[in-house]
Amino acid sequence: MEHRCEVAVLGMGAMGAATLYQLAKAGVNVIGVDRHHPPHDQGSSHGDTRITRLSVGEGDAYLPIVRNSHRIWRELEALSGESLFEQCGVLVMTSGPDYDADDASDFTHRTLHLAQTHGIEHERLSAEQIRQRFPQFSPVLDTAVGYFEPSGGYVRPERCIAVQLQLAETLGATLLKGETVTHIRSDEQGVTVTTDQRTIIADRVVISAGMWSQGLLGAPFDRLLRVCRQTLFWFELEETAKFAPVSPTFIRHQGAGDDASYGFPPLPGENSLKVATEQYSEESSPDTLDRTVSAAEALEMFDTHVRGKIAGVSSRVAKLAVCAYTVTPDSHFIIDEHPSLKNTLVVSACSGHGFKHSAALGEALAHWCVRGSSELDLSAFSLKRFAGVTE
Repeated sequence: MEHRCEVAVLGMGAMGAATLYQLAKAGVNVIGVDRHHPPHDQGSSHGDTRITRLSVGEGDAYLPIVRNSHRIWRELEALSGESLFEQCGVLVMTSGPDYDADDASDFTHRTLHLAQTHGIEHERLSAEQIRQRFPQFSPVLDTAVGYFEPSGGYVRPERCIAVQLQLAETLGATLLKGETVTHIRSDEQGVTVTTDQRTIIADRVVISAGMWSQGLLGAPFDRLLRVCRQTLFWFELEETAKFAPVSPTFIRHQGAGDDASYGFPPLPGENSLKVATEQYSEESSPDTLDRTVSAAEALEMFDTHVRGKIAGVSSRVAKLAVCAYTVTPDSHFIIDEHPSLKNTLVVSACSGHGFKHSAALGEALAHWCVRGSSELDLSAFSLKRFAGVTE
């Protein structure tokens, strides 16, 4: 079976779904392929909620991307009638004994600096202000400092993917689900994608395969990308739990080192609080990823990041999940043309902070496919920065 199209998108998670939608919206004959049935829980684009904020502490290159994403989420809400972006605000805080306001490496410090530099609406909160406005965070040391961004909040990943795929299909895109790509080759005329069910011949290909990118893309990606298992926890609330009427998404650092966690306000109708951390020391793969979460892991998470830090939350587990972050050596994205596959664009790895940017990157990649360039400056994410590794 042979299919022809202008663009094929391999992987229909966060980036793939957004790219498919934007290409279909532009009238492009596009085919999407995914080995699972998105939205699904086998990759990186699930877990009910994902943080979004304008002042991204990872660097100012992300600001115009996330700003465009916020616009697109609202456009998608208007088209679909679905609630995708909850603007409950974001609180970033360092609540540790060794906070130094002059320490440029501190995440809260970097977030404040970026907001000030780019004129992002925000408030700098003292320890007392944090206690008064958000009593669930306890204790808050007197040395604590907070950054509150009212325009931030969270997006709903499964809903976002489902809406964009549905709209793409309505606009004429072909979605091939439960189908695995086995080989890609290219020449001056286009790209031939072989799956376990058919052959696709496309003028261009966008590869957004998440943790499967390492094996699919070949060199130099096989040396650049690492897959890291992440665990997500939802802890039940106590009957006495008291949260602010509008509680923010939060990122909490305890001071020096990697002692940090993040979480979300209790969702309507759910008597639980989602809390998680990030780890990059243990490497995994799509074939070896442990998708179970032990009782010991849950207890460690509660004891380290919830007990004595967030009031009104019990150690009873309501839900658990595992996802995979595919990360680069510097934890920034790779968005570039494949160095050996012609007419092939790569958008991976997203290094654990990609979802908030996905809607805008889909738009930019669609422009790249149609016009040959994007209005967004994505040069910070090119492969050139890894020249010493890829040679």
